[in-house]
Amino acid sequence: MGWTRGHLLLSACTASRAKVATSRNLPSGLADRFHVIAFDLRGHGDSLWEPPWNLEQHVADVLEARTGRKLHLARSLLRRARGVRGSRCRTGARREADPARPGDPNPAACWITAAENARRDRSYGSFDEGIDRRYEESVLTTAPRGLVEEELREHLLPGDDGRYRYRYCQSAVVAAYGEMTREPPPFERVRIPTLLVLGETSYLPYDDLLGAHAAALGDLLEVARIPAGHAVLLDALDDTVSVVERFLG
Repeated sequence: MGWTRGHLLLSACTASRAKVATSRNLPSGLADRFHVIAFDLRGHGDSLWEPPWNLEQHVADVLEARTGRKLHLARSLLRRARGVRGSRCRTGARREADPARPGDPNPAACWITAAENARRDRSYGSFDEGIDRRYEESVLTTAPRGLVEEELREHLLPGDDGRYRYRYCQSAVVAAYGEMTREPPPFERVRIPTLLVLGETSYLPYDDLLGAHAAALGDLLEVARIPAGHAVLLDALDDTVSVVERFLG
């Protein structure tokens, strides 16, 4: 595709995961052309934890951070909010969501349960327990333990009570589930070159939306399916980086 030299590649996810991904696997060809920015969403990590925690504010934060430079968005906000809004809950979805009726065609019913579950104290007696539970909670299938540990070293920290917790505001996570149920804009409003990297065993299938997305974007849309779950940067980091490298050209 021949992206212009000097553009920035923006990774809109938790900064710890993006840091691990780029430090381990950013190809030299991309490193020469892109300055990779990884930021924590509001309510997560080192970003402000104060509300509002809605999509508009998340986008405003990104635009403010770009400081006048053009960005290529490498990961969409709130786990592809459009995809979550339109997709169906799948049997065997991650335990942290624990949908009341797996396979329910009404995603709102799933995310009410997920939001309620997010209010509970998510803590662990040790760092190793947190790693073990991460495989269960995020339905990781092939993620190397060393990679998961490297990410969590910056994201799962001990509190004053000695228990380990993730660095995010639980209220912000509850608010995020509400944002995922909002009516999304039509795909036609975002006619830009787009790469979808889909894990073949993801608990959030995209098939219900893929036809409409392809019809709206045509040749602008490229879809890559890789042997991974939803967290492709952990389950299949090398494959994901290779797909992104080919897309950027």
